[in-house]
Amino acid sequence: MNLPEIKLGTPRAPSWRERLDAYVRLVRLNKPIGIFLLMWPALWALWLAGDGHPPWQVVLIFVAGVVLMRSAGCAINDYADRDFDGHVARTNARPLARGIISPAEAVGVFVVLSLVAFGLVLMLNWQTVALSVVAVSLAAIYPFMKRWTHFPQLFLGAAFGWAIPMAFMAIGEAIPLYAWVLFAATVLWALIYDTQYAMVDRDDDLKIGIKSTAILFGRYDRLIVGLLQVLMLAMLVWIGATAGRGWVYFGGLAVAAGLALYQQWLTRDQDPKACFVAFLNNNYFGMVIFVGLVLDYLVHPAAAA
Repeated sequence: MNLPEIKLGTPRAPSWRERLDAYVRLVRLNKPIGIFLLMWPALWALWLAGDGHPPWQVVLIFVAGVVLMRSAGCAINDYADRDFDGHVARTNARPLARGIISPAEAVGVFVVLSLVAFGLVLMLNWQTVALSVVAVSLAAIYPFMKRWTHFPQLFLGAAFGWAIPMAFMAIGEAIPLYAWVLFAATVLWALIYDTQYAMVDRDDDLKIGIKSTAILFGRYDRLIVGLLQVLMLAMLVWIGATAGRGWVYFGGLAVAAGLALYQQWLTRDQDPKACFVAFLNNNYFGMVIFVGLVLDYLVHPAAAA
């Protein structure tokens, strides 16, 4: 008995709506958590550098730059991980993993968005323009670090925190010591929340050979994250005292400390879903610090230098 021949049609080309959706997902506009985690340190720095009254045109440039550079970073990240994402449950639906967007397109998105962000920086002083070159370099190299080191989070933190020296340079044309301490605290924060993020993918990462602090820390992950949280909060206390901040700012830090304890409770069993919730909770951690800072300048305007 001869079976009828089945003719397979050619794969349907994605519609323009599907392509647009793929670009939105490539730059993670559907998942804005990364924008917030990059935004909060930039806003901390702008308010400190501006003594509670940063120039609004500078704030708008930094906010737009944050959105553009986070989007650019996601595009180059997916390019770097294009051979791995298909093997990880959390990332196997990304546009590059599914072949909806090509690697060349992802690189093109990174270049275009970086150039637009650079165009915004050109509205600021030349020192800030020079610092922006470092920001783009960090955004470009971070995604590749997980192949070479268990500490790719340090490069992520440097990329996310580089807005801090840029903000101080843009407003005051100088970077005081406490600004560098704030930068270091932001690097530690990235080490904290990206370790929680990596705890979600630990099993898959072990299978495909990707390195992370979650793998390096192993069963001591919560302990090390907790110590980093204490150190970061201590640095923020010192920064507040150095900048002459008042009780409202320190109250915000107390709320942030409570959120850090909540994250520890969430990750107590290393359950991937709970670890992801702890990672997302860092948005509120950064927010309450910023709200405390803004309100403190309103309550204690004379404390500003």
